[in-house]
Amino acid sequence: MAEALRVGLLGYGLAGRVFHAPLIAATPGLRLDAIVTRDPQRREQAQKHFPDARLVDDADELWRTPEALDLVVVATPNRQHVPMARAALAAGLPVVVDKPLAPTAADARALVEEAERRGVPLTVFQNRRWDGDFLTARALVESGELGRVLRFESRFERFRPTIKPGWRELAGVDEAGGALFDLGAHLVDQAVQLFGTVERVYAEVDRRRAGAEVDDDAFVALTHTNGVRSHLWMGAITAQLGPRLRVLGDRAGYTTYGLDVQEAALHDGGRPDQPGWGEVPPERYGLLGVDGDLRPTPTLPGAYQSFYAEVAAALRDGTPLPVDPRDSAATVELIELAHRSAAEGVVLPVPTS
Repeated sequence: MAEALRVGLLGYGLAGRVFHAPLIAATPGLRLDAIVTRDPQRREQAQKHFPDARLVDDADELWRTPEALDLVVVATPNRQHVPMARAALAAGLPVVVDKPLAPTAADARALVEEAERRGVPLTVFQNRRWDGDFLTARALVESGELGRVLRFESRFERFRPTIKPGWRELAGVDEAGGALFDLGAHLVDQAVQLFGTVERVYAEVDRRRAGAEVDDDAFVALTHTNGVRSHLWMGAITAQLGPRLRVLGDRAGYTTYGLDVQEAALHDGGRPDQPGWGEVPPERYGLLGVDGDLRPTPTLPGAYQSFYAEVAAALRDGTPLPVDPRDSAATVELIELAHRSAAEGVVLPVPTS
C-alpha cells in the first residue's frame, strides 16, 4: 500500500479547523502532517485535535523543506491566499486554496497561469458543489424532470445584526471581505456549474449594519448564455430566511429550505467517515412538482469528503482535480462585475476572451 500523501495546512481559523483539517484527516491516502499557526489558543486546539501533526510557526519553514510535504492547503485570511499559493508553487508543492481564489480577477488569472507555467497542480476549495441540495438540484436539472429551466434562485442568508470583529469585516480590496466575496463565491460558482457561462450581471450591494465597513446585504442577477436567469441573495441581516434553493422549469419546480447539514456536523465534531454523513431527514426534503401536486423528494447525501478524495486521486493517478482553478478565477471576475454594477447602477456585459 502506498504511503499517505503528507499535507501541510496553513491556518487554523474557521476554514482550517472546521473544514480542511477534519476532511483531510478523514480522507484515505492523505495525512495531516503540519499545521501552520502562531496563535496560542489555536495551537492548543490543533494539538488536541491532531496530536500527530507537527505545529509550525511560520509558512517559511515549510518552503525551506518542500520535500517533507506532498500538498499544501491555504486556509488563511483572503489577503494571504495569493502570496501563500505563489510560495507553494515556487516550492513545487501542489496547492489547494480556500475560496475565493484571490481578491481580484487579475490576481486569480495570474496565479492560474503561474501554476500552469510551473506545471504544479492548483485547485480551489469550492466545497458547496458537494452540498446535498445542490447535488439534488443538479440531478433534477440534468434528468430533464423540471423541463426547460427558466429561473434559478439561491440564498445564503443569516441574521447577525451585530458586527463580529475579524478580517471578514475589514475594508480594502486585498481583504476580499463582505458578503459578496464570502457567500457569493459559493452562490455564483453553483449557478455557473448548473447553467453555464454568464453574459450579463446586475447587482445591488449595501452596507446595512451600523458601522459596517463591508457589504452585508447583496443581490446578484446573472443572465446565462442559455437564457436561464439566476437570482442570488446573500447577507447578514435577514430576519426571515427565504428558500435555500428554488429551481423553476416549464414542467416543474424544486424548492428546498435550510442549509446543508455538513457544516453544522463538522462544527460539532462530526466526520464524513461516520454512518449517515451528509444525510437529510425526510422532514427536510425539498418539494418537487407544481402547486397542487408537490411531493417531497429525497435529498442526495452531501459529500464534502469527495473534494479531498479527488485531490488525492489526482496527485496519485493523474485524474482531473476536483475544481478547475479557471472556474474560480471566472467567479472572482463575476463578483468584481457585481460590485461595479451596484456602484454604477447598471447592467454590465461579461467580457469575452
